[in-house]
Amino acid sequence: MARSYMASAKAQSHRGHLAKARAVFDIELAALHRVRAQLDASFDRAVNCIVQALRQHGKVVIVGIGKSGNVGQKIAATLTSTGSTSVVLNSVDALHGDLGIVNDGDVILALSYSGESEELLNLLPALKRFAVQIIALTGGVKSSLARHSDVVLNARVPREACPFNLAPTASTTAMLVLGDALAIAVLQARGFTQKDFARYHPAGAIGRAMLLRVGDIMRTGNRNAVAGEHLPVKQALLVMTQAKSGSLSVVNARGKLVGVFTDGDFRRRMATDETLLAKPLKTVMTRKPVCIRESALAVEALRVFDERNIDDLIVVNAKHEPVGLVDSQDLPKLKIM
Repeated sequence: MARSYMASAKAQSHRGHLAKARAVFDIELAALHRVRAQLDASFDRAVNCIVQALRQHGKVVIVGIGKSGNVGQKIAATLTSTGSTSVVLNSVDALHGDLGIVNDGDVILALSYSGESEELLNLLPALKRFAVQIIALTGGVKSSLARHSDVVLNARVPREACPFNLAPTASTTAMLVLGDALAIAVLQARGFTQKDFARYHPAGAIGRAMLLRVGDIMRTGNRNAVAGEHLPVKQALLVMTQAKSGSLSVVNARGKLVGVFTDGDFRRRMATDETLLAKPLKTVMTRKPVCIRESALAVEALRVFDERNIDDLIVVNAKHEPVGLVDSQDLPKLKIM
């Protein structure tokens, strides 16, 4: 009886935790919807300020205290990684020498939900000695920070997810999303491209996927199984075995890709066709196979694998001749997934 009661209490406790978690999600989602509805022409002005500053070799200087400062760190990282030079200025250290990172022509992105953070307000007079524009990201649109800013982005939320409506939760989420929106809008306004993105991410999976070409990762030579369309299936299987490949590119007399034959094709047909081994590839191959150019980015090959649900991807040159093969089993080793 006691065990049954304890199990029931534990189950109720788990349900209670889940209910609380879902309530937090609901509150923060509602906050994001509210902030989205509050977007207005000020957002356009903020984007234009940042774009203009960057074009004149300025930068975005982000200031904030406490949790807002933590959000600012992430916003700065997102801006910088997408080609918009950004630095974080500690509001306290700024008055003790760190103000040296600010230059005329910069944009100041000041984060304070209340807009009344003492440390930030103490910094404003010093910042205004420079020829800078100040963008306030705040929930207090009539606050001291807002009054002393050139542009105000309204991050006001209905309530925090904290049961006491005190701990910054929904408000920091809203500020973070507003920062993401700024970064992406600036990225697009500046014509930032996928190639530019790759330049700033040379290491890790992103860099490998965006800098590597298909020609860098494909199997070639004796590991790339290729056979003429008149070759019997029996001999084609030997070519595949020697290449340790699950597929074979089929070419015509001019060496152009005309089809593909896989071990899966062989197994499926063998069950119903006793003469399969003697048949020429052209009668059993899959015509117009999926293929990719050797000059394509590796990330494009990943997209093809995801969309077409295939195991091997044939690589062709400008003459549509098969020059390699990308095997999906090789991708984890290449660390581009």
